[in-house]
Amino acid sequence: MSLNIKALAPLIVGAALWALPVPAGLSPNAWSYFAIFAAVVVALILEPIAPALAGLAGVTLAALFKLVPMTAGKDATAADAIKWALSGFSDGTVWLIFGAFMFALGYEKTGLGKRLALTLIKVMGKKALGLGYAVALADLILAPFMPSNTARSGGTIFPVIKNIPPLYGSTPEDNPRGLGGYLMWTALATTCVTSSMFLTSLAPNILAQSLVEKTTKVVLTWNDWFMGFLPVGIVLFAITPLLAYILYPPTKKSSDDAPIWAGNELAKLGSITAREILMAVLALGALLSWIFLKDHVQATTVALAAICLMVVFKVVSWDDVIGYKQAWNVLAWFATLVTLADGLNKVGFLAWFAKSISGSMVGLSPTATMVGLVLVFFLSHYMFASVTAHVAAMLPVMLAAAMAVPGLDIKLVSILLCGTLGIMGVITPYGTGPSPIYYGSGYVKGRDFWILGLVFGLVYLGAFLLIGFPWNLARA
Repeated sequence: MSLNIKALAPLIVGAALWALPVPAGLSPNAWSYFAIFAAVVVALILEPIAPALAGLAGVTLAALFKLVPMTAGKDATAADAIKWALSGFSDGTVWLIFGAFMFALGYEKTGLGKRLALTLIKVMGKKALGLGYAVALADLILAPFMPSNTARSGGTIFPVIKNIPPLYGSTPEDNPRGLGGYLMWTALATTCVTSSMFLTSLAPNILAQSLVEKTTKVVLTWNDWFMGFLPVGIVLFAITPLLAYILYPPTKKSSDDAPIWAGNELAKLGSITAREILMAVLALGALLSWIFLKDHVQATTVALAAICLMVVFKVVSWDDVIGYKQAWNVLAWFATLVTLADGLNKVGFLAWFAKSISGSMVGLSPTATMVGLVLVFFLSHYMFASVTAHVAAMLPVMLAAAMAVPGLDIKLVSILLCGTLGIMGVITPYGTGPSPIYYGSGYVKGRDFWILGLVFGLVYLGAFLLIGFPWNLARA
C-alpha cells in the first residue's frame, strides 16, 4: 500500500463516519468523537505516521473541538478539555509500562540480561520452539501470584528475553523475524492466556469479581474462576508457542551449536559483577513486592522506586534514562490511547453501544443470548486501551442484559464473560498492559501485530466458545 493511500485512509474513514447521520440515542459530540477514534485506529493499523503521533493527533483534535464533556449535561470547557487530553499521563499502568523498559535498560547496561539470556540458551537454546515454551512456562509460574500482567510479563520476563534475539543476530532493525518476533509474540500471547486462568493473575479480574457480586449477587470464588477456564487454559497454553511457531515462524529455528556457544560466552563474561548483583537485587525486590505487597504498595510505585534506586546506585545513569527514546515513545503513545479510549466512555458512546447491542438480543434463546453477549464483550475490546476500563464500562451492562432474559443462568453468564478478560488482550497493540511493551520492542511490526492479534483472538475466542462454553454448561 502506497504512503499516500495510507495517509488518506484514516482521514477518509474519519470524514465518512462524521458525515453519516448521528445514530438515535447518541449525541453529535459522541458521534464526532467516535469518528476521530476510528480514524486513529486506522492510522495505528496502517502507520502512515508514528503511532504515538497518531494518538497525540487524535487527543489534540478532540480537545481542540471540546468534544469530551467533563460534567454531566455540559460541554467541556477549554480547561476541561486539556485536562482530559493529558489525563493518560497520570495513569499508573502507563508508568508501569515505562518502568518495564527501564528495567530492560538496567539489564542491558549491567550485562545481567545478557548473562541470563545466555544461561537460558545454554539450557534450552537448541530449538527456538524450546525457548518459546521456556518463556511461556516462566509466565505460568508467576501468574497466580501477580495480578499485574504488566509487571509479570512486561517488567519481569521482557527485560530478560529482550537480550536473547540479538545473540542470534536478530534485532528490530536487522532480521527481526530471525528469532525476536517469535519470542516477543509468544510472550505476549502466553500472558494473555495465563491472565484468564487465575482470578489473581490480572487485576481487572478482581474488579470483575466485585462487579458481578454487586450487580447480580453472585459470588465467584478463586476456584470457580480457575475451574471455569481450566480446559480452555490447558489447551491454549499448550498450543500458543507452537501456534506462534507455525503462524509467525522464526527463520532461526534451531542451532545444535547454540548451547555450546552460550557456554563459551558465559565463560568469557567471567564472574558476576557488583552492578549485576545490584540489578538482580532490585529486580528481585520488585518481583517480591509485586507478589507479596500488592495489597500495600501499588505495582507502579514499586517500579518507580526501583528506577530511582537504579540511578542513585549507578546501575544506570540519568542520561541513560532520558536518552532511552523507545521508552518515552511508548509512554507517549499509550498515554494518548488510554485517554482516547476513556473518551469513548465519557461521551456516552460505550453506554449507548452496550445498550443497543443488549436490546437487539431480546427474544433470542438463552444459549444464543449467552454466546452473543460473549462475542460482543470480547470484540468490543477493540475500543479499549485498558481491560480495567472495559470491565468498568461494559460488564455491568452485559450482566444487566443477561438478567433481563428469563431462565438465564446468571452465574454461568458471569463466568463466561469474566473468562475472556485475559485472552481479549491479544487482539490489539494496546489491548492489555504488556502489549505496548512488546509492540514497542520493534520486533513485531505494525501490520503483523494487528494480523496476529486478529488470528490469535479468533483462535482464543473459538476455543473458549467450543470448549469453555459446553464445559461450564455441563458444570452449571
